[in-house]
Amino acid sequence: MGSRFIGWIKRHPIWSAIIALLILGIGYGILKPTPPTYEYVPEQVDVGEVTRKVTASGKLRALNTIKVGAEVSGQITRVYVDFNTPVRAGQVLAEIDPTRLRARVQQAQAQVALAQASLAQAEAAVVRSQTDLAIQGREFGRRSDLEKTGFVSKSGLDTASSLLASARAAAKTATAQVASARAQISQSMAELSSAQLDLRRTTIIAPASGVVINKLVEPGTTVAANFQTPNLFEIAADTTRMQVEASVDEADIGQIAEGQQVRFTVDAYPEESFAARVDQIRKAANENQNVVSYLVILGVDNSSGKLLPGMTANVEVITGQKQKVTRVPTAALRFRPREADRDEAEKKESAKAAKIDQPTVYLVSTDPLKPKRRIVKTGLQGEDFTEILDGLRTTDKVVVRSKSLAKKVVDEDSADADSSE
Repeated sequence: MGSRFIGWIKRHPIWSAIIALLILGIGYGILKPTPPTYEYVPEQVDVGEVTRKVTASGKLRALNTIKVGAEVSGQITRVYVDFNTPVRAGQVLAEIDPTRLRARVQQAQAQVALAQASLAQAEAAVVRSQTDLAIQGREFGRRSDLEKTGFVSKSGLDTASSLLASARAAAKTATAQVASARAQISQSMAELSSAQLDLRRTTIIAPASGVVINKLVEPGTTVAANFQTPNLFEIAADTTRMQVEASVDEADIGQIAEGQQVRFTVDAYPEESFAARVDQIRKAANENQNVVSYLVILGVDNSSGKLLPGMTANVEVITGQKQKVTRVPTAALRFRPREADRDEAEKKESAKAAKIDQPTVYLVSTDPLKPKRRIVKTGLQGEDFTEILDGLRTTDKVVVRSKSLAKKVVDEDSADADSSE
């Protein structure tokens, strides 16, 4: 059989060569190692700055915003200020039609005059009653003396006594009417004072100096102050000092402390960073869709006048900072090799380190797909970099992520196809 096969090869050398080449090609295709579809990206361990910060967002507010309202109802007849108008304390901002309240004042004045006339009448009645009381007292005395001598009958004395009692009652009534008239005057005076106060309130004045940042009325607007005070203007008392009301997540609030330095940006000036300072941490929690946050008040110097109330601030609170320390990208502490690149011993050791919360990084080794695990001791951890206290040197390289090579292979195939054309 072997000699027959060898004989066939000798008789057909060309076909034998073709068949041998096909066999070799198929074998190479089967046994050829598959190129990796990914690679690990390393970063050099270096010395530099590590910054830990908390990010948040908030709104800029004037340090002291005063809402100016109306305490009386009526129609706005005049408005003397507009948006961004500087105002002084006591300056007239607007006026409400005073016609109805002026009539009320006149009515109250008439009530006071009527009460005063009633008092005069009551006082005159008191004088009359006292005079009558004196006359009846003397008459009762004379009749009492005459009754003793028998010149006046018992019934005559009783009549005099009855008249004296009536005079006394009339005097008390007149005195009570005086007290009532005086009380009526007090009530009328109070109503007059209230009416005059409401009349003065038709002139809306600025309670403090500042800048008008909001105007909510125009001439002809009707305001109703029956149930609540309507707001007419908003005045920022001092726009050179402002504050940011930043909402900080409950997971980060423990890192915030009063006095910490803050940097923030606003959309109006995306290339410029502004400085601030943590002034207050509000202890009242805000819950929105099961997310708990706390309000942090940041003091801002706005001497330049660039910042305006209502702007959105993107805040970064510096909660920790170190200079010239050994550091690695924080992503290196989160990186783990793919399962195919880890043997069983390494998997067990890695799981054990994770269970006892030992920080772990992977170093570049001779095999690019077999990084070497290293347990390290960390210090300050920031969003971008983490301080390494022990376990690494600046000559080491740590793996931070894996990168797919699929796009690279496709690009090379496309380039080969273009070159062949």
